[in-house]
Amino acid sequence: MRYFLLASASLLLLAGCSDSNDAAEQKIEKAAETSATVAGPIPAALGLSEAQLIDADLVGTDGKELGDVTQVLRDREDKVDRLLVELDGPGEHYVNVPILGLKPVVDGDDTNLQTTLTKARLDALPEVKLTPP
Repeated sequence: MRYFLLASASLLLLAGCSDSNDAAEQKIEKAAETSATVAGPIPAALGLSEAQLIDADLVGTDGKELGDVTQVLRDREDKVDRLLVELDGPGEHYVNVPILGLKPVVDGDDTNLQTTLTKARLDALPEVKLTPP
């Protein structure tokens, strides 16, 4: 019985963490959509609008998808200097990827962002912890 109660409490804590992370993700997505709508079609970086940047996948030099752009981030002068990217792989792992060194590549109707960073180098970047609303 004690084991069952401990297991149930652990599941509730994990569910709470998951709900908290989901809420943080939804907050970031909503902010990104709002920002892209306000910015409109004006190029934000790399000749792409904020909406195009958010819609892009991060790909390696081999074209393999490495992650999804979640948010466009700016420096103090309001210039896009990095992107919040959810890396592919087990679990959710967010990192800031510098815009410097990224290259837009067209893939059919999509435009992706190519990086020379390997999966291992991306995984080694400091993880960004999402904060719930």
